[in-house]
Amino acid sequence: MKINSREDILKLLASWVECGWLRELDRALVTFLAKEAPDAHPLLLLATALTSYQLGRGHVCLDLQATLADSAFSLSLPPDGDHSDGAISRPSAVLDDLSLEEWMAALVNPQLVGSGDGNSPLVLAGHRLYLRRYWQYEQNVREAIEQRLSRTQLNALPAESLRASLDALFPQAGNAGQVNWQKLACGLAAGSAFSIITGGPGTGKTTTVVRLLALLQALALEENGQPLRIRLAAPTGKAAARLNESVAGAVSRLDLHALNNSDAVRDSINTDVVTLHRLLGSRPDTRHFRHHAGNPLMLDVLVVDEASMVDLEMMAALLAALPQNARLILLGDKDQLASVEAGALLSELCQRATSGHYLPQTRDWLQSVTGEEIPDALVDPAGTAMDQAVVMLRHSYRFDAQSGIGQLAEAVNDGDVKALKQVWKQGYADLAQLTLNADDDTELRDWVINGAAGRFPAAQSRKGVEPPVGYRHYLNVMTHERPADDAPPEAFSAWAAKVLLAYSQFQLLCALRGGRWGVEGLNLRIAEILFKDGLLKASVGWFPGRPVLVTRNDYSQRLMNGDIGITLEIPHRLADGSVVSVLRVAFLTGDGTQDTRWVMPGRLQAVETVFAMTVHKSQGSEFTHTALLLPENLSPILTRELIYTGITRARHWFSLGCMGGINAVLPEAVQRRVLRASGLIN
Repeated sequence: MKINSREDILKLLASWVECGWLRELDRALVTFLAKEAPDAHPLLLLATALTSYQLGRGHVCLDLQATLADSAFSLSLPPDGDHSDGAISRPSAVLDDLSLEEWMAALVNPQLVGSGDGNSPLVLAGHRLYLRRYWQYEQNVREAIEQRLSRTQLNALPAESLRASLDALFPQAGNAGQVNWQKLACGLAAGSAFSIITGGPGTGKTTTVVRLLALLQALALEENGQPLRIRLAAPTGKAAARLNESVAGAVSRLDLHALNNSDAVRDSINTDVVTLHRLLGSRPDTRHFRHHAGNPLMLDVLVVDEASMVDLEMMAALLAALPQNARLILLGDKDQLASVEAGALLSELCQRATSGHYLPQTRDWLQSVTGEEIPDALVDPAGTAMDQAVVMLRHSYRFDAQSGIGQLAEAVNDGDVKALKQVWKQGYADLAQLTLNADDDTELRDWVINGAAGRFPAAQSRKGVEPPVGYRHYLNVMTHERPADDAPPEAFSAWAAKVLLAYSQFQLLCALRGGRWGVEGLNLRIAEILFKDGLLKASVGWFPGRPVLVTRNDYSQRLMNGDIGITLEIPHRLADGSVVSVLRVAFLTGDGTQDTRWVMPGRLQAVETVFAMTVHKSQGSEFTHTALLLPENLSPILTRELIYTGITRARHWFSLGCMGGINAVLPEAVQRRVLRASGLIN
C-alpha cells in the first residue's frame, strides 16, 4: 500500500489505534508534529508513530533496517491476533516494497529530524530513529560509563594488600580445575570504577557482593583509616527488601577473623538497601530527582542489585547523580527479562560475558591478586574496555546436575529444544507439567490448592526439602494457627509473619495480564475456586486471606511497588471494652527481620489481588514452588527470557502448565529472544 498524503497516514493511524495495533499516545504525537510541520513527508509521520510505539514496547529507538527486513518480528504487530476486517491495511502491507533509502530520504526534515545537535524532536543516528529525549539518555549513559572505564587502572591498586585480603575472605581452596569466579569478581571490581557481576540463580551474587564490600572496606581502612561511604540499592521495593535480608544475614555469618581490623570492617558494611527512587530522591508528579549532576549523591561506592530491571532513563539519572570519583557496581542476571520501560542495559553491557574477552594483561593481573587462572579460551587480545569490567559467575551452588530446574533453565537459556524435551523425559523430582482444559478447572483447582503435589514423580525422595504445596498451605496456617482474641499484639505479628512465609512457598505466574489465562481472569477464578472449596470466606472485595500486590510506591505507608501483603482478621477493642474483628493487611517490614506492620485496607489505593502475577512482576522474588502458566497460543511476549525468568523464580519445585500441553507453544517460544533496538553498544 502506498501512502500518498498526510491525510492518508493520519487516517491509517486512527484505524490502527481502533484495532489496538497502536496506542493513542503514538497517534497524538504524530498529529501534533504534523500540525507543527505541514511539509513533513507521510513516511516521516509513519516512522514517528512507530518510534513512539516501539518505545512503549521497551525499544529505545526504531531500527529502520530491522523493521523493513522483518516487520512482523520487529514490530510484533498486531499484538493479539489479526483484527483486520479487510478494509484496514496491516502495518506489514504499508512497509512492503519500501526501501531503506526511500524511507531515510523521507526523514530529511531539519525541523523534525536532526543528527543530535539542536533541539529537533527526533534524532536519526545511522538507521536508528529516536525520540530526542531517549537519544540523549543513551548518549549520557554511554559517556558516563566510558568515563568510568577510562579511570580504571588495575595496576594502581596495592597488589600485596589486595591478595592478602582476598585470601582472607576466600580461604577455601577451590576444586581442582574449577575457577573461583566469586574471588575473581571481587578482585576485578576492587580495581574498577565501573564493574558488573552477572550470574544465574544460585551462583552466589549476594555472597560475592558482601565479600566485595568487606574487601573494599578493609583496603580503605588500611590505606586511609576511614571506611568508604557505601550505599546499596535495587529497582523495586521487593528487590530492595530481599537484598536487605540477604545482605544482613550474609554479613552476620561472614568470617572476617583473618582480616586486619575485622571488627571495624564488619561494622562498616552497610546492610540498608533502598529503592533507586528513594536513593535519588523522587519528586511527586515529575520525572526529576533531588539528586542530579548539580547535587550529587554523597557516597564512594554504589551497588545496584537486580540491574536487569533498570531502564535507560533511570540509569541516566543514576549516573548523572554519581560523584565523578564514585565506584558503581551492578549485579544481576543478564539472561532475565529486561526492564518494563525502555532499554535492556544489563543484557547489552554483558552481551560478550560468556566468552570473557579478557586482555592478557587483565588475565595476568587477576591471577597475581587472586591466584585464580582464567581459561585461555576466555582471553582475547582484542578485548574491549567493557569486557574488562564484566565478570560472569559460572557455578550454581543451588542447582546441580541432579536438579531438573537447573537443567530446564539451561536448556531454555540456550534455546535448545532437543535438550528441553530431553529434560522432561528424565523424570526429575523437582519438575512437573500439567495440561489444562479450557472448559474444566479440575486441573487448575488441584494446582492452586495442592500445588499439583501428586504430579511430581519423586517428591518424597528429596530429603530436607519441603514438599510442593499450593495455596491451601498458607490458608491453613491463617485459619488454624490464629492466636486467641486475647493474645498479645506480638502474637498476631508472629502469626502474620508465618502466614506471609507460608504464602511465599507457592506462586502462580502468568505470561499475560488479560484474557482467561492471564492475571486478570485467573485471579477472579482462583478466588472463586478457593471460596467454593471452603478455604476463603468470600471471593470478591476485601476478605481474610486475600493476598495483594502493591503496584505503586506509597511512601506514606512505607510500601514499595512489588510488596506483597496478606489480608487478615484481627481483634480490635472498642471504647466500651468489647472486641470486634477487623480486617488489616499485614506486610513484612523488609528490614531483614520477620517483623510485620499492619495497614488498613482503605489506605491501600494501588493494590491488586495476587493469586496469580505476571512473570515481570515476579522479578526480584523467589518461591519454594513456582508454577508457570503459558497461554494456548503464541504471543509476542512469549520469549526465551520470560520463560527462563519464570523457571528461575523456583527454589525447590517448578511446575509448568499450558492449554493443549506444554509442546503447544514452549518449543517455539524458547527460540524467540527479546531483541530490543538500541545503539548503546554499537
